Amino acid sequence: MKVTVERSALLKSLGHVHRVVERRNTIPILSNVLIRAEAGQLSLKATDLDLEVTESFAADVGQPGATTVPAHVIYEIVRKLPDGSQVSLETTGDVGQVLIRSGRSRFNLQSLPETDFPDLATGDMSHRFSLSSVELKRLIEKTQFAISTEETRYYLNGIYFHVMDVGGRAVLRAVATDGHRLARVESEAPAAAVGMPGVIIPRKAVAEIIKLVDDAGDEVEIELSSTKIRLTLGAVVLTSKLIDGTFPDYQRVIPVGNDKQLVVDKAEFSNAVDRVSTISSERGRAVKLSLAERRLTLSVTNPDSGSATEEIEVDYDAAALDIGFNARYLLDIAGQLEGDTALFRLADPGSPTLIQDREGAPALYVLMPMRV
Repeated sequence: MKVTVERSALLKSLGHVHRVVERRNTIPILSNVLIRAEAGQLSLKATDLDLEVTESFAADVGQPGATTVPAHVIYEIVRKLPDGSQVSLETTGDVGQVLIRSGRSRFNLQSLPETDFPDLATGDMSHRFSLSSVELKRLIEKTQFAISTEETRYYLNGIYFHVMDVGGRAVLRAVATDGHRLARVESEAPAAAVGMPGVIIPRKAVAEIIKLVDDAGDEVEIELSSTKIRLTLGAVVLTSKLIDGTFPDYQRVIPVGNDKQLVVDKAEFSNAVDRVSTISSERGRAVKLSLAERRLTLSVTNPDSGSATEEIEVDYDAAALDIGFNARYLLDIAGQLEGDTALFRLADPGSPTLIQDREGAPALYVLMPMRV
């Protein structure tokens, strides 16, 4: 193999694929990136056996071929080369090495044969549809924060995507929950997505999609089966296994009878929560919301460091209510709201609260209270 390529193109592509590679691997080949040169193109591929990312771009191919080299090492080498330089990659002899040349720099990297590199074979994909990259980004960004990190409840370690009929209209829903808070966002479903299986996209794949979607162009092509998903994001193809589990019936935890309505200025509320939570303990982070007519008092008491209160004017005319929430969770949800105001629907100090931009907004959040 012998190929010459622009440093910027190689760095960009390595930046996309090398993130998939785990720093510590018991299987040596999984530490490597597959490099294949053919027909005026260079393609790079990396995998951790659950997630695979491939990207191809134009290159000057002197001799076609393929090999694998340590992903993080080649990324660091190319990153440190000067801007605007040309990089040549060449396999040398039978000793399993790749020679990297750029200007006066020379690097010899140990390689492993491409025949050892695993292929995350996708099999038949039962459904195929396109989704606006802006919509895909919105669905993920507004739910990603609520993904559970608790490994024992592995079926919550991702975002649940499914199509539902809502009032005769097909909507694509993204849902994530960690048991303390729930995020549900919906978008109009593409016609070809109707009938797709409900799938749970793992946290690591979600994180990679959000990094790649900005370079994906206007549309993202999505193919999926009951076990795998493949997304074509511009020049990058991401394939991931899906979480093999059943997502809980989230509809049951979305309250429908909350009769107390609170409307607050989002920025004023967020700033107040942020200020008073300075006093809270790292472990508890509880903030108490005391509601009275047209007034909300936020307070935090920490036996170790003191107390804090702040009062803001709000739109509230129901019965007085005291309720506690995790301050971090309140700020996370407020950060996802798009409007200037936040609408809270409350019931009592022990029941979940519903939070939205406004009535009927496509994004809906549920937050469990804390004892304060």
